[in-house]
Amino acid sequence: MPDLTHLAPAATTLPPAAAPHILSPSALWVPLLGVMAVDSLGLDLPVAHWFGSASGFALKDHWLLSSVLHNGARNLGWWVLLALTVCIFRPVGILKWLSRRDRAWMVASIWLSLLLVVSIKGMSQTSCPWDLDVFGGAARHVSHWAWGVTDGGGGHCFPAGHASTGFAFLAGCFWLRPVSLRHARYWFLAVMGIGLLLGLTQQLRGAHFLSHTLWTAWICWAVGFLVHRWASRASAGPIPESAELNTRRA
Repeated sequence: MPDLTHLAPAATTLPPAAAPHILSPSALWVPLLGVMAVDSLGLDLPVAHWFGSASGFALKDHWLLSSVLHNGARNLGWWVLLALTVCIFRPVGILKWLSRRDRAWMVASIWLSLLLVVSIKGMSQTSCPWDLDVFGGAARHVSHWAWGVTDGGGGHCFPAGHASTGFAFLAGCFWLRPVSLRHARYWFLAVMGIGLLLGLTQQLRGAHFLSHTLWTAWICWAVGFLVHRWASRASAGPIPESAELNTRRA
């Protein structure tokens, strides 16, 4: 087995107070308040008008957005998730530092995030921007908070399913943090960047509103937070960090 001691997380040398508290309740509620604040500003239609007009969305079928950043990214996301699922039993890289139990919970969190987003979409009667009359469709704009109110369109457009291809992996931050803050931060930045890119892709095409993307990000973050919190409490107790690292260095 290759020597991984040179990857020892720098965070282990810091006092506990220096570590970011992504496991505290505020890590769940502060982002929620932020998303709610942005949502309350009513930016969905104004932002959508940047990319669409009464004749529709010019970039709806653009090859880069449709074939590469939508179909291609979605397929790649499934392959990455499949690879992580295999890593439960045959880990590679930093995943070797996690126990099999933790790897299983991390992957389960990702799957649960995807399933929850899909389930909410299945119940939602909110239609996509390209279905609205102001963009050449037949539906009228109805807030996604108007539960039970149909807008005359196809519905099933809230929250943003494609963005969850990226955001669902936010769960990994919670499981990587105890073994390497550095890797957890890189993971977070990469996943957030990918999720926002995929969300923007669908906004450019007229498939989703800005709020759809933001709510998907929070849902996936919340699932990762809550599953990690529950699984940690349900376990017999965490291994002391110093002992855990010494075991891995042996």
